[in-house]
Amino acid sequence: MKGKRRQRTTVVIAMTLIAGLGATVPAAADDPAYAFRDPRLSVDQRVDDLLARLTLDEKISLLHQHEPAIPRLGIQAFRTGTEALHGVAWLGKTTVFPQAVGLASTWDPALIEQVGSAVGDEARGFQQDRPDGWGLNLWAPVVNLLRDPRWGRNEEGYSEDPYLTGSISTAYGDGLTGGDPDHLKTAPTLKHYLANNNEVHRATTSSDLRPRVLHEYDEAAFKPAIQADAATGVMSSYNLVNGRPNTVSPDLNDVVRTWTSRDLLNVTDAFAPGNLLPATQNYYPTLAEGDAAALKAGIDSFTDNSADSGPTVTAVNSAIQQGLLKESDIDTAVSHILAVRVRLGEFDPNGGTFGSIDKSVINSPAHQKLAREAATEAAVLLKNQNALPLKKSAKDVAVVGPLADTLYTDWYSGTLPYAVTPAKGIASKLGTEVTSSEGTDRIALKDTATGKYVTAGTAAEGAALKESAESGTASQFDVFDWGSGIVTLRSAANGKYVGYNWSNFVNDQVQPNGWFVQQQFKLERQDDGTYLLRYAGYETGESWWSNPVYLGPTGDDGTLGLVSKERAAHYAKDVVRSGLDEAVAAVKGKDTAVVVVGSMPSINGREDHDRADMGLAPSQEALVKAVHAANPETVVIVENSYPTTLGALQKEVPAVLWTTHAGQETGNALADLLYGDANPAGRLTQTWYQSESDLPSILDYDIIKSDRTYQYFKGQPLYPFGYGLSYTSFRYGALKHVDGGYEVAVTNTGRRAGDEVVQLYTHQRTSRDKQPLKQLKAYARVSLKPGETKTVTLKLRTKDLAHWDVTRSKWVVESGTYDVLVGASSSDIRARTSLQARGETIPARNLAKVTRAENFDDYADVRLVDESKVRGTAVGSTGDGAWLKFTDAQLGSGARTFTAQAAGAAGTIEVRLGSPTGALVGTAHMDGTASAYDYETVSTDLTSAAKGRQDVYLVLSDGLRLSTFSLR
Repeated sequence: MKGKRRQRTTVVIAMTLIAGLGATVPAAADDPAYAFRDPRLSVDQRVDDLLARLTLDEKISLLHQHEPAIPRLGIQAFRTGTEALHGVAWLGKTTVFPQAVGLASTWDPALIEQVGSAVGDEARGFQQDRPDGWGLNLWAPVVNLLRDPRWGRNEEGYSEDPYLTGSISTAYGDGLTGGDPDHLKTAPTLKHYLANNNEVHRATTSSDLRPRVLHEYDEAAFKPAIQADAATGVMSSYNLVNGRPNTVSPDLNDVVRTWTSRDLLNVTDAFAPGNLLPATQNYYPTLAEGDAAALKAGIDSFTDNSADSGPTVTAVNSAIQQGLLKESDIDTAVSHILAVRVRLGEFDPNGGTFGSIDKSVINSPAHQKLAREAATEAAVLLKNQNALPLKKSAKDVAVVGPLADTLYTDWYSGTLPYAVTPAKGIASKLGTEVTSSEGTDRIALKDTATGKYVTAGTAAEGAALKESAESGTASQFDVFDWGSGIVTLRSAANGKYVGYNWSNFVNDQVQPNGWFVQQQFKLERQDDGTYLLRYAGYETGESWWSNPVYLGPTGDDGTLGLVSKERAAHYAKDVVRSGLDEAVAAVKGKDTAVVVVGSMPSINGREDHDRADMGLAPSQEALVKAVHAANPETVVIVENSYPTTLGALQKEVPAVLWTTHAGQETGNALADLLYGDANPAGRLTQTWYQSESDLPSILDYDIIKSDRTYQYFKGQPLYPFGYGLSYTSFRYGALKHVDGGYEVAVTNTGRRAGDEVVQLYTHQRTSRDKQPLKQLKAYARVSLKPGETKTVTLKLRTKDLAHWDVTRSKWVVESGTYDVLVGASSSDIRARTSLQARGETIPARNLAKVTRAENFDDYADVRLVDESKVRGTAVGSTGDGAWLKFTDAQLGSGARTFTAQAAGAAGTIEVRLGSPTGALVGTAHMDGTASAYDYETVSTDLTSAAKGRQDVYLVLSDGLRLSTFSLR
């Protein structure tokens, strides 16, 4: 059925089922004679029975995220949307695993499945108490491709590669579901469908996906987990794709549901239904019309207005009254919801297969051990000039840097049950104390006009900042530099960070946090050497922010508030303690200096905020240089969530180890790696670029044309996709073809046991279309003892070589020679061979058939737009002279007429041959249409030159939309 229920009268279904059971309608809702409570029946039978028992009002109530209880049937409340990206989030202390990009860096699906299973267990563990926000529909994993490392949510995704993303997400999903699609441990939902890889204007920007990018890249990341029944639905993303909001994308039904025969529960992102209205996307004038369109497109559950289901219920009822929806539309969505609830065991005796899991699993010793293993496998050794591993006998160690003795969590992280910092992990490993310094300046800010200092509260709860004559500890602050001019201020008086509470500035926060991260400031140096203190919480960048942003005394007692720049206090910055000097003193004469630098996940890019740059904060880079100058035995740990432009720094220091914010066991994992008790084997899942200049606009989604990701990038990366070093070495044998793939013998030629990640790439030598330079097709993480050899089998089938043929809108394997490349990274190929594929030759285009304009081969100055509000993609011109190229068209003895469906502004479509300025063979004129969705037929006669095999160009005037055309 491909996830679509049979259309029939539900009352008849229910009565038929009951008759088949030889039962009558029971008196009690929990009586097993109710068919929906009988686990012996199929999921479809149980859903049909329950659906038949619900009133229309009850069914509509289930369409909102917060589904109410239905007491008369003994049905409890249900909620979609427990966050579980790398551990259960927002419900209390739970096991915190490495960030998602770190999990993927393990290249170890077996381990990832174990992590997913642990997270699923802990989600189940909360069922005994059902805290606010609890539910078994989990919003994880995130499978959006990490196409651009500047994306604020880079930490949430897995890789820039769809194959790797698909395999890791399937493994994580298998763990979350429990591996039995009929009896779900939890119900994972893939985020965020589709092409969501920028935060700037995320609700109004449209991601242009030409057909090849759509099918070969973005869809390819989502399909594997759905196809493997490792996920139970998708969340539609905020953005638009090809001009249409994903909340109403027909692909939710027309594509995603074709990937599985099981019912999927598709949900909207939070508040996304409201984005359809005029204030944001201006796609539908009323919520009733928007919600109706979303349901028909394939949305089943609305995440809107938080826990208040009223607006959704009202809108859906209104849509029914207006004839926009039928009860059968409601039944379809509700049946998808109920199917997942049945499979979760909700209506089974004792909660079904997984109902007995209790809260003892939460942060269990087994999960702590798994967290340490995951954090260890996730780290990537970027550089090592015989500096690592360290000798345990060299115990005089200094661990310095802003992340040396702290662990940070991100927006979707769980609450750490404990924190093993790098310094604590190393100290534990050595069995002795280590010298530690954050390397941050401690300053005092003195108002040059009054001579008073900015002072904070000394109690644990802090107090409102004010100016006073106090010049002791209360007036001192540690300054953490996070780059782009942003700093955080931690009060020396109580160790708490200063933040804004919409009224005052108070030193009361353990870490920077919250949606607006109101602990952000800038110290703006003035020409006279003084500083203005600027408040830089994220809300100051919102369009509705109208308050001033500078700090100055606003009351008689000197309490600081927001004032205009003209009234801002000018402060002298007195350095009470130089962080650089302290760090240098800490490392001098030590056996080893370990410098831990990196990011603060709430500040250096996060949901709703892309990164301004990918470099280390200037003061952190200066710290590394100063420490290395003071102690040549310096090892650098970069702890962040994204590729970093390390510049000259990575050339200067002898060793660099990268890790994500890796959870509670970060310090133990790093210590194991630094001292050789574990051999680093993590591999990069993204290209690390030399600089931001290697990247086009973050809004450019055409990886083929703009040469994005390792597949198409022609420059020299800082570190390539798949890269990572080891403490041992590996030799590869010859590549041998076997049934279903290739074999290669890999030998550990070093003195240490270690893991190698064997990666198989292909390259198509000749093609009608632009092909990737390399494309990952298989990989395996293999453990080898010193001197040991293992034969690694990597699957590769002929159909794996297919790409999307835009001339016929289908997958095709072209006949020809393909390189098969196996190695340690995308740029470190150790063995190679070639294969001759017996496929087909893509024929010349037949433009006599009606051709969709979106199926071009090349273009300039166009956008992909919505053909109608319901479905279809057209091409819109963004300027006079915009053009589309259709390569190798067979016009035969001569095409006589050009005909097109066009809409929008009045203008022309020129038909040219060979180039956008080539021979003009016809010009079609359009008068313009009242609506961008009202298409008219335009045509023109063609000259006799329109014959033979030609590259055909259509040159469009500004504001014109082109849907289809033909040359006959």
